[in-house]
Amino acid sequence: MRTAAEIAFRLKQELINAYQFARPPEVQLDPNFKPRIKLPDPATVAAALQGTAFAGQVRSLAEQIRQHRFPILGLTIDTGPEIPWRRDHTSGVETGLSYFRRIPYLDTRRSGDHKVIWEPNRHQHLVLLAQAFCFTGDAAHLGEIRAQLESWFAANPYNRGINWASALEVAFRALSWIWTYHLIGDKMIAEFRMKWLRQLYQHGCHLENNLSFYFSPNTHLLGEALALHALGLFFTGLPRAARWEQLGARVMREQMERQVHADGSHFEQSTYYHLYATDMFLLHAILAKPDREYMDKLEKMAEYLHAVMGPSRILPFLGDDDGGRLFYPYGDRNGFGRATMATASTVLDRHHWQWDPKDLHEQAVWWLGAGLLDRKAGEGKWESRLFSDAGVAVMSSGANQVIFDAGGFGPWGAGHSHADALSIVVRSGDDEILIDPGTCTYVGEQKWRDWFRGTEAHNTIRLDGRDQATAAGPFRWINHPDVTILSWKTNAKRDAIEAECRYRDFTHRRSMEFQKPDVILIVDEINGPPGEHDVEQLWHLGSLDARARLVLAEGSELVESWRSGVFGEKHPSPVVRVRRRCTLPARFEAKIVL
Repeated sequence: MRTAAEIAFRLKQELINAYQFARPPEVQLDPNFKPRIKLPDPATVAAALQGTAFAGQVRSLAEQIRQHRFPILGLTIDTGPEIPWRRDHTSGVETGLSYFRRIPYLDTRRSGDHKVIWEPNRHQHLVLLAQAFCFTGDAAHLGEIRAQLESWFAANPYNRGINWASALEVAFRALSWIWTYHLIGDKMIAEFRMKWLRQLYQHGCHLENNLSFYFSPNTHLLGEALALHALGLFFTGLPRAARWEQLGARVMREQMERQVHADGSHFEQSTYYHLYATDMFLLHAILAKPDREYMDKLEKMAEYLHAVMGPSRILPFLGDDDGGRLFYPYGDRNGFGRATMATASTVLDRHHWQWDPKDLHEQAVWWLGAGLLDRKAGEGKWESRLFSDAGVAVMSSGANQVIFDAGGFGPWGAGHSHADALSIVVRSGDDEILIDPGTCTYVGEQKWRDWFRGTEAHNTIRLDGRDQATAAGPFRWINHPDVTILSWKTNAKRDAIEAECRYRDFTHRRSMEFQKPDVILIVDEINGPPGEHDVEQLWHLGSLDARARLVLAEGSELVESWRSGVFGEKHPSPVVRVRRRCTLPARFEAKIVL
């Protein structure tokens, strides 16, 4: 039920959008305009990184992008000489230039997969081309940037088409343009610079009026507010800039309080979106230098991220993974969280989080300057800990780590939650024992969206072939389960947790004991309605070799399942299943030796 305040807000928003559609906003710019945003000198950063593996990767990717072969998500999109900016290249569907509110971007039949369209329209690859120019001085990179921008301007008039349909996508593109302009803007001719800056200013006008206070007040709102604040700094002294700076900063402060739990976890119950949010709050902290309360909450976010990544320093997938990244979405995805932790360690001046000097190359030095390369790397310490707001217990002993997910679903429709209550992830050093298979798609084939976020795709109990909640569209669950942690104990020798998940008149209680350093004992007890029921205990393996680590009840079988290492792709992956047709109560036991 919409409130009077929301109705009034939306009415005003749409009136302004309609007016600006008819009369796009304009700004008068001095030909000598210089952005006021303070970012590190790109020449100094490039000189410091010259000869590194990162510099080599940038040069190689830049050559690929100049051939219009774009690495996005789990795909490489070859657009040909002319880039059709509104086309989904996986389906061939392309939308027109209607008013942006009339684009049905969630309908794949009419609009294609919006994720596949939007990723190249974020223009993060233009930042990479600019970085490549900083490394090489090759003017061909500048020519490609200008040609692509001119092409984009022509194909995407203000407030027309799918690339204006999401304010978050406008925000990502604005941030990319800010970074690209910072890196190479002064190398462009004045006439083009003015045209580009006017387009960027229009992005700010759109964001100011379309912040996701009601539509998606989550990481969408964070990214939009971050970009609006950055645009306010960039255009300091111009009309609206002061309001953008103040509004963006206010929303970021408010959302730090609203979206981040007291234990540091992000409220959407997704580790990947936690990483997203952490990067957004980190960059804002660099630009705005917020108060101590904000920084303390940011430190807790980094503590949570450090804990769930564990000694392997790889982010586990709990909840949705949309494949994107705030800055430099290329290279080894296992390095994404590492780059964030290196940045957090520097911003927060903390030395107990593990990172390697090369973890600074993708992000931190571009945000904070080449002087970071002289910092001593962190060594890293991990201990067993319960994050009660997230409902996540992290158990550690040496290189061994167990993550027990006893959290509930996220807020509202729980759009980025998975039906994974009481699931576990197990790792031993670089070896994955039990995994979460990932996400694969949002609005692609419904069966894959539903499978990857369903109970069958997680290391828990499935009853009667049904999920723990009911999917109601790609970003909504109804009939959420009630999940409760009953007990938690930790000491030097053992960790123990017991939790319950209740749904559809069933109760699944899981007790787990981690006998340090290398034995895990699990007991599942299921109660429910009379009659016979299909009960499945599922174990998604990181490899076939991991099968030897599991000691299970009779009747277990190894079958082929699926895994998505990155949004947009899937591949076969093994799962061990223990299945019974029985009356309840039922009891299953398992042992894992690391």
